[in-house]
Amino acid sequence: MLREGRGGGKRVSAATVRAEWHPDDLSAAETAMRFMGQQPLFMIQNDQEPLDSALAERGYDTVDSTNIRLAPVSTLTDLALPPVTAFSVWEPLAVMLEIWDEGGIDAPRLRVMDRCKGPKTGLFGRVSDRPAGSGFCAIHDGIALVHALEIREEHRGKGLGVWMMRCAAIWAERQGAQWIGALVTVANEPANGLYAALNLETVGRYHYRTLKDAENEDI
Repeated sequence: MLREGRGGGKRVSAATVRAEWHPDDLSAAETAMRFMGQQPLFMIQNDQEPLDSALAERGYDTVDSTNIRLAPVSTLTDLALPPVTAFSVWEPLAVMLEIWDEGGIDAPRLRVMDRCKGPKTGLFGRVSDRPAGSGFCAIHDGIALVHALEIREEHRGKGLGVWMMRCAAIWAERQGAQWIGALVTVANEPANGLYAALNLETVGRYHYRTLKDAENEDI
């Protein structure tokens, strides 16, 4: 499956293989991705070793090994939110956009949120009587995934991420979701620590294979 990411990041741009494939299919996918103005990029699941090896032989590099973390939504709905701490809100507030921008979450990624179909919400966090956090949550097939969770640097370590995740879970439960989760790179130790503390277990892992060559250097 090919995806036109429009600058929205690897997850919405990477090609995935869901059936039997042949080397010619990889060449065709590379051509199509270049035609869309994208660098050749594949998402590889843990059980796709032959595909991973084939891409390595073609000169692809491994990037962004990512944990898939999940927990029953009820795991995070057992406590009431402190007053004026975390809110679910859509459309995003102007200050939420500012927080995302400070964290490098740019307009193409925001457009991915806008295009997302199905139940979705923004997450807004306050701490020390200041706007401090922004996030996004969307539901598909009963699973609520939290994305783009960004806490302003001066407010990190104050527990706001915990309450924003709990806010997402409360919202998701009201929408009928059974699970809550997040996708986080293995290298992101602070985020993995947060999700581990919330009992979101690692249930899978994937990574990307990307190809940089003379044909797409100027893309």
